[in-house]
Formats: sequence, C-alpha cells, structure tokens
Amino acid sequence: MDSLAAAPGTGPATSPIPVLRVSKVAKTLADLPADRSLVMGVLNVTPDSFSDGGRFTSADEAVAEGLRMHYAGADIIDVGGESTRPNADLISPDEEQHRILPVVAALVKAGALVSVDTMHASTAAKALDAGAALVNDVSGLGYDPEMPALIAERKVPYVLLHRRGTATTMASLADYENVVDEVIAEMSQVRDAFVAAGVDPHQIILDPGLGFAKDEAHNWTILRAIDRFNALGHRVLIGASRKRFLGTLLTSAGKAAAPQERDSATVAVSALAAAAGAWGVRVHEVGPNLDAVKVSAAWTG
Repeated sequence: MDSLAAAPGTGPATSPIPVLRVSKVAKTLADLPADRSLVMGVLNVTPDSFSDGGRFTSADEAVAEGLRMHYAGADIIDVGGESTRPNADLISPDEEQHRILPVVAALVKAGALVSVDTMHASTAAKALDAGAALVNDVSGLGYDPEMPALIAERKVPYVLLHRRGTATTMASLADYENVVDEVIAEMSQVRDAFVAAGVDPHQIILDPGLGFAKDEAHNWTILRAIDRFNALGHRVLIGASRKRFLGTLLTSAGKAAAPQERDSATVAVSALAAAAGAWGVRVHEVGPNLDAVKVSAAWTG
C-alpha cells in the first residue's frame, strides 16, 4: 500500500500487523446488535488530527489499527483522511482519497463495517464504491451541495453532524441563546434539505456535534439533553471521545489532561450516553467503551 504524505518515522515502526482475515459477506447496519448502543471506532489516516495525528503514516499502519479495533469488537470503523480539529488545514478530495481508499477497501475485505468520515461527496462516492456502508459528514450547515443527491441515490445511512462555519471559523460562532433549541433547529433545517432531495428520513443519523462550534458549557448542556435529540425520530450518535472539554474537566495542577489521558472520562460519557438512549458512541479506544455500553444495556434492561 502507498505511504501517506507525512514525515517518516512519525508512526509506530514496530507494531505487528494482524493477519487479514477475508470475509465474503458484506455487513450492513442491520447486522449489528440492536440491544445496546453501538461502538464506532475512530481511525484517523491523517498527520494532524488532535488526538492521534501522525500515528498512522502509511495505509499499512492504518489498516493494522483498523483491524485491531475490528477484532476488539468495534461495530463500525470510521475512516477519515482530513482532520476536523479547530484550525485544521484543508486538503483536496484527491489527497483525502489517496489516504483512505486503500484502507477502506482492506477493512471491508476483512469483514469490518466501515464508515467514511468526509465532507466531500466525491470522496463519499468512491468510498462507497470501495465498500463503505455509511457516510459520516461533519460539514454541518456548510454541506457539499452534491451530498444530498448522492445519499438519496445510494440509499446509505448518513450521519448529519451539527456545525457552524468551518474548522477555522467555528470557534468564533459558538454563540447561542439556547444551545439545544438552536442546534435542533439548525440540524432540522439540514435534515429537511436532505429529505427534500429524496433521502429517506430513516437513513439519517443525528450527531449534535460536541466541540464543533460549541464551548465546554454547551457540550455538557447537549449531553444532558440527549432525550431531546432522540425525540426528533432519528438515531443519535455521540462523539465525545478525548475532546477538549473532557481535558478541561480533568485539569490537574493547572494543566488540562492530554488527549490520551481522557479515555476514562470518555468511557463514563459512553455509559451515560448509552443509558440516555444514544444509538452509538464514536470513540478512540474500543474495548473499554464496548464494555461501558454493554454494562449500560444490562443496567437499563
């Protein structure tokens, strides 16, 4: 597989690559457990993501990490090639596709259910051609105008995330009178545009976009209101993993916890979100979060 455009030596050099087990049966969301919240593993094939950018500097390393998550029990592997952290640099769809398409194809071949994390309809189309089963779009109100027609044509699940502005402007747009009411209204506006383009409402999964044009207080307010998002009649995905507001919560000696030090807090959010009825949680560490949603399912019956 081709190497990515990143500095040599920035990723793990000695991690063993699991054996690629080939599956001849394509998985769909219908094949996943229906008695608990699902776990979506985050696979950033990027040099600059906030949590693990630069760890996977080749397609081989990215596939190895995806397989580890798959064998750890991830229901979905979410493959992204463009960082969505605040102030991240934009890349071309061509570069994005160069990074992720070999990874998507290999993971699908191994039997994983793959989601493509992209804001570009052209990338989404090629990833679906490579076997991806779901599109996770973080563009929010600024969605690609070609995306609704693509989702309607392919009839695949689509994660609609709330975000104002772009990676470089969203922090300045975190201004709300009532964050839950306004996020719901803005997401509903985008949802209605997709439905008008022919997308079946059942295809749409809502992600309120923690950290995307939200400050720390906004994030906690949204988490307390998962029932409000469930009431919209769509499945709800929560993506809190390793985000800055958890690092601030865990501040010690005046220093916020680093991304990798936020995993225990992420597990707590996953358990609580599952108990509140979230359809899925998007996480970096699969095993502990899978345990959390299983405990939550047993607890709530």
